[in-house]
Amino acid sequence: MTRHSLCPPSALTIAGSDSGGGAGIQADLRTFSFHRVHGTSALTCVTAQNTLGVMRVDALPTEAVTAQIEAVASDIGVTSLKTGMLLNAEIIKAVAEKIADLPQRVVDPVMVSRTGAQLIDDDAIATLQSALLPLATVLTPNRYEAQLLSGQDITTLADMEAAAQAIHAQGPQAVLVKGGGFTNELRGVDVWYDGTQLLTLRTETVATDHTHGTGCTLSAAIAANLALGKDPLEATRAAKTYVTEALHHALAIGSGQGPVGHFYPLL
Repeated sequence: MTRHSLCPPSALTIAGSDSGGGAGIQADLRTFSFHRVHGTSALTCVTAQNTLGVMRVDALPTEAVTAQIEAVASDIGVTSLKTGMLLNAEIIKAVAEKIADLPQRVVDPVMVSRTGAQLIDDDAIATLQSALLPLATVLTPNRYEAQLLSGQDITTLADMEAAAQAIHAQGPQAVLVKGGGFTNELRGVDVWYDGTQLLTLRTETVATDHTHGTGCTLSAAIAANLALGKDPLEATRAAKTYVTEALHHALAIGSGQGPVGHFYPLL
């Protein structure tokens, strides 16, 4: 019998666990697998949640988070990575120190939900802004996160462009301000700025109530495409296409908001 061994690129997700399977590391690992990238993980917190909401959140000790990153990086290696929910200032600072020398860092600054609810405290937001933003290859704030980071209201496309430029000045290599939280013509419209190119990236609007995990999925797909050798803008365009197709195949599971269909070719 001939044995065939493969050595695919590896992507690391540093994020929380979603017991309902729609977001967090569960969504990230499924996204990595779809792209034929080996997925590794470092859990920052464990949540008890389902399609109706979050019932409980428990942070892991900072040492446990950094030990996971070290274990992966020292043996398997990291071709690219993404950060998601980091939860508190201590974890954010420790993660920033551990990933500073790792390549292709996609930072999803999970601070505010798409509905505008703040998810972490002000100290954690300040630490994320000072320690993590300058490390980002691609930063993917939603509308409300972009408002916090830029210090300006965002209601128009021009506002999104100005916010992307203001956030870029804080250190990330590229910023993608996402318009998924809008309910008007800006829904599905994102703004990209990398210091040179200021672009409007549009995708079709998908009519579905089941959109849980779209932010996690997009950042994970960007990381996966970076691991496959695409440049940041090319990786972002490919990730948006993937998320759009996953929304077309969203899962109507549970009694609330279901997740996107990460494995839609198999459905």
